[in-house]
Amino acid sequence: MAVSLSSNAVKLYSPLTGQYLGECRGHSATVNHISFNVPSSPHILCSSSSDATIRFWDTRTFHQVSFINAGPSEEVFSFSFGGPADNLLAAGCKSQVVFWDWRTMKKAACLEESHMEDVTQVHFVPGHQNKLLSASVDGLMCLFDTSGDINEDDHLESVLNVGTSIGKVGFCGDSNQKIWCLTHIETLSVWDWKESIMEVNFEDARSLTSDRWTLGHVCIGLRCTSLCKYGQPTWILAWGRITYLLVEMTVDYFVDCYYSMDENRLWVIGGTNSGTLGYFPLYCKSSQGGASTIGSAEAVLLGGHAGTVRSILPMSRLSGRITQSQGIFGWTGGEDGRLCCWLSDEAFDSNRSFISSALVAKVQKNSRKSRHSPY
Repeated sequence: MAVSLSSNAVKLYSPLTGQYLGECRGHSATVNHISFNVPSSPHILCSSSSDATIRFWDTRTFHQVSFINAGPSEEVFSFSFGGPADNLLAAGCKSQVVFWDWRTMKKAACLEESHMEDVTQVHFVPGHQNKLLSASVDGLMCLFDTSGDINEDDHLESVLNVGTSIGKVGFCGDSNQKIWCLTHIETLSVWDWKESIMEVNFEDARSLTSDRWTLGHVCIGLRCTSLCKYGQPTWILAWGRITYLLVEMTVDYFVDCYYSMDENRLWVIGGTNSGTLGYFPLYCKSSQGGASTIGSAEAVLLGGHAGTVRSILPMSRLSGRITQSQGIFGWTGGEDGRLCCWLSDEAFDSNRSFISSALVAKVQKNSRKSRHSPY
């Protein structure tokens, strides 16, 4: 598990135990994106930075094995591997989308006319590896066909106008034909890239999620357990004592979205400035009608962080490495310098809500003790 820090280093930990493994140093500016998804290279970690470079690290030795320089005064905000032959590395830079053949490290194309400002996101569409989606501070999402000699005149397929600066995008739907989009002003929308239409737009997403986030807080002796049942308070009797407090949370920002392909469901993950996170399900109107809405929090991560949370790693994304029976719900990283691991006694599904108060580890950046005893 790789973690990028404000010191421009990337540290590696075991996702099972939290044990510190080592670190990769070489970037001289903010690390914007990290990924293990280098084709046919399970031991290679890739990172991009505002120092204009994309660097490749061998996680067995923590040494840099290769790098790409995007050019003077550039910044690399995002990157993605794909293409018809799985040979392309695309990067989002300052108003440009740049392509390299990662096998030779030679530049394949540079698209300079589609965006006017920083390109914050680039993603090859899962299952459609010749399609690349880019998103920018200029409020546009562009879809490119990367087959053949890439150019904007022949390969720009569609432009979707979100209307405000885009922070994160991702894919959902049965064949990844839909795009979820989070903006820098905390709005949320869902688009169909095949039809080039917006299906859902929550301009008031923050207020909607805040209205659906009321927790029943039960304190039992010295142990504090928080419970939620579809947004309604839950009462617990333990040792004949009940202390009940109504706690109203306000969503201050959105961290990410999480899509379950098995259930074909999408959650938006909201956070508070004090470090609490909530998973809110999206209900999009169907062909039979009905309004689109955001539901009550179905999972809440409480008590781990003391500040803004910036990143979430669900264990379900570590395919083949983590099993549900090991009980790890996921990891979170925040501006408080904490790397937190969360346990769940129940599977995260559509039939029940839970709050994880089982915080397994708070890994401080300079704490060797918690590295060796995360549980």
